[in-house]
Amino acid sequence: MSVIKCEKLTKSYGENKALHELSLTVEENKITGLIGRNGAGKTTLLKIIAGYLRKSSGNIEVFSEQPFNNLKVSSNMIFVDDQMNFPTALHLKELLYVAKDFYPNWDMDLAERLFDYFSFHPNERHHRLSKGMKSTFNMIVGLASRCPLTIFDEPTTGMDASVRKDFYRALLKDYIAFPRTIILSSHLLNEMEDILEDILLIRKGEKYLHMPISDVKAYAFGIRGESSAIKEWSSDKEILHQKQIGDGSSYIVVTNTSYKLAKSAKLEQFTISPVAAEDVCIYLTRNEKGDIDHVFNRG
Repeated sequence: MSVIKCEKLTKSYGENKALHELSLTVEENKITGLIGRNGAGKTTLLKIIAGYLRKSSGNIEVFSEQPFNNLKVSSNMIFVDDQMNFPTALHLKELLYVAKDFYPNWDMDLAERLFDYFSFHPNERHHRLSKGMKSTFNMIVGLASRCPLTIFDEPTTGMDASVRKDFYRALLKDYIAFPRTIILSSHLLNEMEDILEDILLIRKGEKYLHMPISDVKAYAFGIRGESSAIKEWSSDKEILHQKQIGDGSSYIVVTNTSYKLAKSAKLEQFTISPVAAEDVCIYLTRNEKGDIDHVFNRG
């Protein structure tokens, strides 16, 4: 069953199109990683899905409904980001007890155990927490709500490395016990790729790829060898990345179009290596002006 369907979804701000004819489908009970550079349109897409923003054109359905200001969508969804607002008059522990009135699947036992694990004080107030502690508390609310559609937009902002690891582990364990549709938007793909099932990569408001994480990991491979031999071999290949190495060798990343391609590279006695999913996404969304080295090249 599809939880989210978009067809030619467009969102414009004046002459700027944050999303441009975006079409995609997100199936239920999957963890999808939403990846893209700053300004790619990730948050705009998530807020339209959540019903916070109205589309400019195209079509979007969430739970087979138009999401904007839709009670059915809002009652089955939670949107977690670093801008979450809570009543300033309530202490943190009071917020947890109030939350159970808003979320039918709320698990107070899980909320309290996570609250204690991350050493929150019951009488603290949300607006007085550090940035990292706010994100951690928001994460607790997101997990304990157990909404059929749970959206995390950059959920680990301000968290230190150990807390981020705890968050991903807690999310995976609770997802296994209580499957639901989860969308994770983050710049830290390398940290969360082990819990993802699908990756949705967008660039300049358009869908670039949407596929299982296993396919992204196999999307390309790296080759190292003598520069002239690499240049000749790769003349008709799709190169995602290349650089010169000081010993007269070159390293390139090529799109993995078939198993014969790697076999061909081995016959040339090139060194073949895998390419991390995060690096693949970086290469696919690179600025047309090249990488940062071009800034320092004076030629």
